[in-house]
Amino acid sequence: MNSVSTKPVIIDATELILGRVASNVAKRLLQGETIIIVNAEKAAISGRRLSIVREAKALLEVGHPGKGPLHPRRPERIVRRTVRGMLPWKKPKGKQAYKRLRVFLGVPEEYEGKETQTIPEANAQKLRCPYIRVEELAKRVGWTPVGE
Repeated sequence: MNSVSTKPVIIDATELILGRVASNVAKRLLQGETIIIVNAEKAAISGRRLSIVREAKALLEVGHPGKGPLHPRRPERIVRRTVRGMLPWKKPKGKQAYKRLRVFLGVPEEYEGKETQTIPEANAQKLRCPYIRVEELAKRVGWTPVGE
């Protein structure tokens, strides 16, 4: 492994493409970095809105209720699970890397005002196709925000 950084890297997922963020973060986690993703609900998933929602709802029907496999409905858990899918999860290095990842809705008080990074190649403004935000997908598959 490369040098392990002690200071966590904060990545703002606002208007970033989820898959590109996840692959970039997974690679950095495997190199030993500690990564915190804020504003997870504002990440974008490219593709037609209806087909993405339909696919997610179909995935929720798979498995035995209460026993699994369990599928995330909360936006930060959707993002976390997407990153996990890009890690070698069944190997110790993948599990160790996954433990160095933190994902949050919004920006927690302890990280407010701290320097955040972005991933320029993952910017959703470059997309020429429609996209849906993770927050909207989560609401469509059954997540209810606390204030509503």
